[in-house]
Amino acid sequence: MKAGAAVLVGAALLIWPALFNGYPLLFSDSGGFLHQTLGPLMLWDKPYIYGPFLHAFHWRISLWGPVIAQGVILSHILWLTQRVVQGQASPLWHMALCGFAALATTAPFSASLLMPDIFAPIVALGLFLLGFGGAVLGWLERAYLVALVALGIAAHLAHLPLALGLCGVALLLCLWRYPARLLAMALPVVLAMAALFVTNAIGHGRFALSPYGASFMLARLQEDGPATALLKARCPDAGWYLCTFTDRLPMPANDFLWASDSPVNRDATGQPRFLGGMMLAPEAGQIVAETLRADPLGVARAMAGNALVQLGSFDIGDTLDDAHFTVAIRPRIEQGFSARELAAFDQSRQTQGVLKNALTPLNPIHLLVVLLALPMLGWAAWRGQGPRLAFALFMLAAVLGNALICGGLSAPHPRYGARIMWLLPVAAMLFWPLILRGRRHA
Repeated sequence: MKAGAAVLVGAALLIWPALFNGYPLLFSDSGGFLHQTLGPLMLWDKPYIYGPFLHAFHWRISLWGPVIAQGVILSHILWLTQRVVQGQASPLWHMALCGFAALATTAPFSASLLMPDIFAPIVALGLFLLGFGGAVLGWLERAYLVALVALGIAAHLAHLPLALGLCGVALLLCLWRYPARLLAMALPVVLAMAALFVTNAIGHGRFALSPYGASFMLARLQEDGPATALLKARCPDAGWYLCTFTDRLPMPANDFLWASDSPVNRDATGQPRFLGGMMLAPEAGQIVAETLRADPLGVARAMAGNALVQLGSFDIGDTLDDAHFTVAIRPRIEQGFSARELAAFDQSRQTQGVLKNALTPLNPIHLLVVLLALPMLGWAAWRGQGPRLAFALFMLAAVLGNALICGGLSAPHPRYGARIMWLLPVAAMLFWPLILRGRRHA
């Protein structure tokens, strides 16, 4: 009873930005995920996973349902993590931990945001619990974690390489000595891949993990230079569609993919190309493959540089404005929800354009807390053993892997860092009682 109440209190703390806003936080892509079931519509650039998750909790009634669910899920997985790392879970300490995460880190800004970002830290925490939870977790809790982590991996394409990387970390930590635990970590990865294969086969007619993902990789490589150099060297003889536009490359990756006048979305005659990124994918796959063969070191240098930029970029500003709301968000809410829900959306601080200035002063606090957490995590990695050592290394690996995957393969964005960087100070807080206990013993 006390445990359930503590988890609910923790959930309320973790979604305070939505409460302050008067409505769940939204991003321009949130409209696409809503459209997946309100349309319904299979989008070429998004797995058909997070949209159904949203629908399972809103049922065209209110978007408060999904944000409350995200808060409860995050609070509960932090409860389980406390049990494994500290050996027991205390309701009072759990509420204090959630309060710290809410007030001093970026965690609540992902929990309050209707985007699959919240599942990146859930995947990291869930895989750690499955691999190193041992006898602390019951079989029902492990089954729940398998399902939750599988959902989280499938919800965003960046989460699959993150999960695979964390499984690799588990192997380095000698988890191969415990086949059952390693299998528990591998099972959600397999389930997530199966879900992606099936949904893409049904929706796009292609049995693939990411039918059109090559377009995103090409956008990154042409901005960084290696793909642009290849195009200029091979064109016009290669006969690629993009050969006509080599004089306009490189250009910012976001503009390349989404700008209405980019080569992807408007041809040389000025005619719009509907679903241009989807149409470009076969050619993009060829260009990316040849770029990797021609200049692997250049690609690696660009990825490493972008990953470093991503590591230092985790402020909350780009999830608090109202960019593209009139085109991407409002029509979806008007289409699928009641007039009362639309009015609540219109009256939110974010829609009125005042939320960003109210909350971005928290960014220096978030930065300071992360910097203070690093020495404590270093101590935990140096002095820890068993699950505690694994937890410290897992959280560090999750942050580094996220930066490499999102910054290196897509583009550095503060939102990508903010969704997972908070794991470091929260992990440090979980170690704090152990440090105090060790000093008392000494």
